[in-house]
Amino acid sequence: MINAQTAQWKTGKNKDISDLAALSCTITLSPENAGDESEIRKRAARKLGISPNRITAIKLVRRSVDARKSPVFVLQLEVWADEPFQPDPSPGFPLQNVQNAPEIHIVGMGPAGLFAALELIARGYKPVLIERGKPVRERRRDLAQITREGVVNPESNYCFGEGGAGTFSDGKLYTRSTKRGDTRQVLETLVAFGATDEILIETHPHIGTNKLPGIIQNMREAILSCGGEILFNSKLTGWEIVGGKITALSLCTGEKLRIKGLILATGHSARDVFELFPQSGLAIEAKPFALGVRVEHPQEIIDQIQYSCTGLRHPNLPAASYSLVQQVEGRGVYSFCMCPGGIICPAATTGNEVVVNGWSPSKRNSPYANSGIVVEVGPELFGTFGDDALAGMRFQASVEEKAFQSGGGKQVAPALRLTDFVGRKLSATLPGCSYLPGITASSLDEVLPSAVAERLRGGFEMFGRKMKGYLTSEAVVVGVESRTSSPVKIPRDSETLMHPGAAGLFPCGEGAGYAGGIMSAAIDGRKCAEAAVRYLGGG
Repeated sequence: MINAQTAQWKTGKNKDISDLAALSCTITLSPENAGDESEIRKRAARKLGISPNRITAIKLVRRSVDARKSPVFVLQLEVWADEPFQPDPSPGFPLQNVQNAPEIHIVGMGPAGLFAALELIARGYKPVLIERGKPVRERRRDLAQITREGVVNPESNYCFGEGGAGTFSDGKLYTRSTKRGDTRQVLETLVAFGATDEILIETHPHIGTNKLPGIIQNMREAILSCGGEILFNSKLTGWEIVGGKITALSLCTGEKLRIKGLILATGHSARDVFELFPQSGLAIEAKPFALGVRVEHPQEIIDQIQYSCTGLRHPNLPAASYSLVQQVEGRGVYSFCMCPGGIICPAATTGNEVVVNGWSPSKRNSPYANSGIVVEVGPELFGTFGDDALAGMRFQASVEEKAFQSGGGKQVAPALRLTDFVGRKLSATLPGCSYLPGITASSLDEVLPSAVAERLRGGFEMFGRKMKGYLTSEAVVVGVESRTSSPVKIPRDSETLMHPGAAGLFPCGEGAGYAGGIMSAAIDGRKCAEAAVRYLGGG
């Protein structure tokens, strides 16, 4: 690719560029001009120093919003001049019949498990997916029951079921790590299964919870059409380790499966699976995680802060987001899973706990903006729950049970106005909130450890100084945000990706401590599939 600015097109001279495939340039546009194709053409031509009528095609490569001053759209473009445009081939996925191919089993059907299955098919192996929950459409009925009646099905909820926690937790598709693997290939795979190709150009791509179920179904249908197998409503209850190798699985259905390789991709909430490790003498480790609350503002307030506007934002601008981090008493307090135009949802996996998370529809058109605000916690808080690897898991569960008791049952969540939480007051009234099971004014100091609550207060005060208007009585904090990541790490060899105590067992994804979100989980699923194929002697 030729970079226009280093190819000296700034001279304004009409040089012969017919032998160049495309020129690159970056332009900025006001929100008013964001969709004006003629203005984009003029700006690109001016930047490249050529006449607009020489441009035959413009391809948008990347789009972002720069709101540091007056908000503008930043567009990275590829421009064709004096030659026809040759579009890139549509991304696809290599599918083949693997019905009679060697089997590799996968427990968990979230992003890690699904992308592992697709990678196995691409490499000529048959995936056998084992999912404790239900297909995605049936799962929706259980989510409605949580919202309307406060009743949690422990096998089918926001965390468990086809698509995993990723299906109903927003669909944000970016990762802070650049070392995990090929993010572009993950995005192109999602497009191949029904995501809009907008995710290929956005700086912070997002699908939306309303769109994800259809994509998940398309993946399932492709896996089945290639000869893969899926067992729904089939919780893993045990395994056999013989001679240092994993050889069999036991399911809640009573079925026993003989296996040669297992990709374990059960997510961050499968506590019963974590308990299998010490029961069978396999190593597992405690891991720090983050704990806090979810804070919700009217979206209009965040728009006004971020876009420096009064009243409503320009209709061409997306709902504004934010990313905040602050050191308070030696620990980071930071925003997590920020959902502009979003909804707070109930993410509990049993009926005696309250857990909150957030998501946004594809249009991000809710009147609210919510984000987790969390503090990292570690062994210093786990002590009363034992000194073994599962102490953090038990600590996490205890906080969630306190939130349930404080809310009064039926998934009603304890909450306070933001200013009241910071001022250590009980709110007399609460603002409107998107959390449909309901909220009730309750002291969060009775739910959160004091080391967490005090750091959150300090963080909110500093966030209010960074973003004028953020610390407001119109915002509400809702407890608790506790499933930010897995409270354990399942060890694996850095080369083989296998558990050191069980050949053929590949701990994978967020639940094993190797990912944090859809993108990184998908990448880790592909890596574990590749490792499993190598283990069985494939290329």
